[in-house]
Amino acid sequence: MRYLSVLLLCACFTTAIAQKKEPVKVTDMLRIRQAGSVSFSSDARQVVFMATSIEPDGDNRWEYKYSNQLFIAPADGSSAPRQLTFRDNAMQPAWSPDGRQLAFVRPVDGKTQVFLLPLDGGEPAQLTFFRYGASAPKWSPDGKKILFAASVPLKELLKDSALNPARAVPAWPFEKPGFAQNEQLRSNAARPDPDGNMDEIRAYLDNNVADRKAKVITKLNFQEEATTSGDLSFTHFFTINTSPGSQPVPVTKGFYRFTGAEFTPDGRQLLISGNMDPLRHPDRVLESELYLADADGSNIRKLLGEAGKTFNSARISPSGKWIAFQYGSVGFVDVPALGIIPVNGSAKDIVTIPFDRSKGGLSWSEDEKYLYFTAQSNGGAPVYRADIKSRQVDALSGTNAGISSFDYRNGKLVFVKTEVANPFEVYTSDAAMKNPVRISNLNTGWLEGKTLSMPEKGSFVNNKGQTIEYWVMKPANYQPGKKYPAIVNIHGGPTAMWGPGESSMWHEFQYYTARGFAVVYCNPRGSGGYGASFLQANLGDWGAGPASDVLTALDRATAGGFIDTSRLAVTGGSYAGYLVAWIIAHDQRFKAACSQRGVYDLATFFGEGNAWRLVPNYFGGYPWEEKTRELIKRESPINYVEQIHTPYLIFHGENDLRTGVIQSEMLYRSLKVLGRTVEYVRHPGGTHELTRSGNNRQRIDQMLRTIEFFERFISTK
Repeated sequence: MRYLSVLLLCACFTTAIAQKKEPVKVTDMLRIRQAGSVSFSSDARQVVFMATSIEPDGDNRWEYKYSNQLFIAPADGSSAPRQLTFRDNAMQPAWSPDGRQLAFVRPVDGKTQVFLLPLDGGEPAQLTFFRYGASAPKWSPDGKKILFAASVPLKELLKDSALNPARAVPAWPFEKPGFAQNEQLRSNAARPDPDGNMDEIRAYLDNNVADRKAKVITKLNFQEEATTSGDLSFTHFFTINTSPGSQPVPVTKGFYRFTGAEFTPDGRQLLISGNMDPLRHPDRVLESELYLADADGSNIRKLLGEAGKTFNSARISPSGKWIAFQYGSVGFVDVPALGIIPVNGSAKDIVTIPFDRSKGGLSWSEDEKYLYFTAQSNGGAPVYRADIKSRQVDALSGTNAGISSFDYRNGKLVFVKTEVANPFEVYTSDAAMKNPVRISNLNTGWLEGKTLSMPEKGSFVNNKGQTIEYWVMKPANYQPGKKYPAIVNIHGGPTAMWGPGESSMWHEFQYYTARGFAVVYCNPRGSGGYGASFLQANLGDWGAGPASDVLTALDRATAGGFIDTSRLAVTGGSYAGYLVAWIIAHDQRFKAACSQRGVYDLATFFGEGNAWRLVPNYFGGYPWEEKTRELIKRESPINYVEQIHTPYLIFHGENDLRTGVIQSEMLYRSLKVLGRTVEYVRHPGGTHELTRSGNNRQRIDQMLRTIEFFERFISTK
C-alpha cells in the first residue's frame, strides 16, 4: 500500500510538471500563424484559407521570412486542414463556380501572376504571363474567364495599343512646368546627347531617369511607403480565358484610376469602381464613383458619383437586382454610410441603413433579406447582420473577439477569429453565428503550454461626456498583495482601435506581462469603433484631450491597488508616438518612455509624410495659413521639448515615408542638445509597418530594446 502511495505521489508530481505552463517569450512571435482570405466552395462543404507563417530564411539562424500558403478543410471540421501549396507564396484564393479549381496568385520574377490549381490532383498551372503582373482574380459565373487587376505605369500606358489604341496623351494636365497640352509625354525620337540640341538633351535626361540616376517629381503624391517616386501608375482590369495559352483582354482603358471590378451574377456586366474624371490629375481626385459596363468593358456608364463624395466597397446581390455599397465625404474624418440601390438606380434611389461604424466585407444572403459585414466596435470586431426591410442591424458576435475575414454561403458562415486566448483560428457556424466549430489548429497547440494574461475592462466618462473604455492586464506572474510596474500602451491612427479582438498587439501585450509588467491601454477620443462623433472628438486637439483620456485610464487602473505608481512607463507608435511625446512634455509621472515612428512637428510632417492629408483633415487648413499655423504650432510636441525630462527611447525605420524620419531626427537632436536622457534607434530598410509586417529580426529587436530600456529605469523585481 505504501508502495502504491509513492507511485501515486510520483504520478501526480510528474503530471504537475507536465502541466506547468511557461510565460510568453519574445520568440513566440515567430510561432504565431495568421489566417486570412477564408471562403466557401459553392456548396459550402469546403473552406479554403490562407495561412501566414514565419520560417527560417536561409542559413542565418537569426533571419526569418514570411510564408503564405493555402489550405483546404471540410466545413464541418471532420478532418484537419490539408495544405494545398508548398513553395513561394500563394495568396488571394478564389473558388471556381463548380468547386473543382482554385485560382490564386504567387510571385514570378517580381510580379504576381494567376495560377490555377485542380482540386482533384495535380500541380498548379500558371495561367497569366502578363508583363504588368496579375492580382485579385475573380471567376466569371460560367467559369470560363477570370477577371484580374494589373498596375500599368504611365510610360507603358502611353504606348500600349490595347489600353491606349490612339496613342493619346491624358486630357488632364501632367503638371510639368513650361509645357502646354502635355506635349512632353509624346515620344521623343531624338538621339540622347548632352551636348546636342534641346530634343537631344531631353532624350539624354530621360535616359538618366530610366537608369535611376535622377527622379523627376511633378505629382502631388510622390511619397510611397519606403521610397519617393515621380512615376504614375494606373490599375486596370483584364479578363483571360481559363484555357492554356490565353491572352489577357482589357476591360478598362484610358488614363483613369480604377479600384475594383466584379461580374454581375449573369456574367453579362461588370460593376466597376474608380474615377473617370478626364480633366483632373489623378492625384487631385479624391472622389470614387460606381459604374456599370458590359462584360467586355464597353458601354460603361456612371451609376453613382458626385463632387466631394466617395462611393465604394460595392457588392451585387445574388439576383443581380441590388447593389450594396458605402458612401461618404472626401477629405474629412467621418464614418461612411451603408447604402443600397437597384442595379440601374441612381443617387435619388439610395436607401440608407443607419449604422454608426466603419463597415467591411459586405456580403448578401441568398434570399437578399440580409447583408452581412464586419465592423470594429468597442474593442472588438463583430460580424453584423442588417435586415434590408426593417433596416435593423444586429451583432452576431461579441466585442471580446475580432473577426478579420469571413464568408457567407448557403446559410453558413466561415470566419477568422481573434481573441485573447488565441490570436488566429478558423471557425464555421450557422447563419446566426451559433454553434461555432473550430476547423483549424494554427495556434491552439503551442498555446496550451503558455500562461496568458486576460484583460479586465473598465470605463469612465471624459470631459466631453464620452465613455472611454480601457483594459488592464495583470502580469503573468501576478500574486495578490504585490505591486507591479506598468506600461501604458497607446494606439496610433489616431483612428485605430485596440481591445481584446484586435490582433496586431496580441504578442506584444502578452510579452510585456510575461516580463512582469502590467499593461494598460484604452481607446481615447478620436479612436475608431465608437461612431462618428467620437471619431471627430480630437479635431484640432491631438494633444491635451486624448492625453487626458489616456492618463485618466491609467489613474483608474492604478486605483485597483496592484500597480506601483513609482514604476510607470509609456509607449506607442505613429500617432501614439506623437502622444507619448506630448504626454511626457506635460506630465512627469513616467520613469521611462518610448516612441516609435512618431510625428512631432506637424508643419514639417505636412511635407515629409505620405499621410500629409491628416494635417488639413484634422486642423482645417495648411501650415502657411495663419489660423492653421498657430493651431499646429500649439499641437506639435516639438514646441514643448524643453519640458521633456523623462528618459526617452525613440525608434524610426529609415525607409518610413508615412511619417518620415526627419520627425524623429528633430526630436532626438533637440533633446540631445538639451542634455536630456535620450537614445535613438534607426532600423535600416524599416518602413512604417515594421512592427506588424517588417523584418522579423527587427521586430524582435524593437521589442527587446523597449523592454531593455524600460528595465534600466524600472525594476520588475
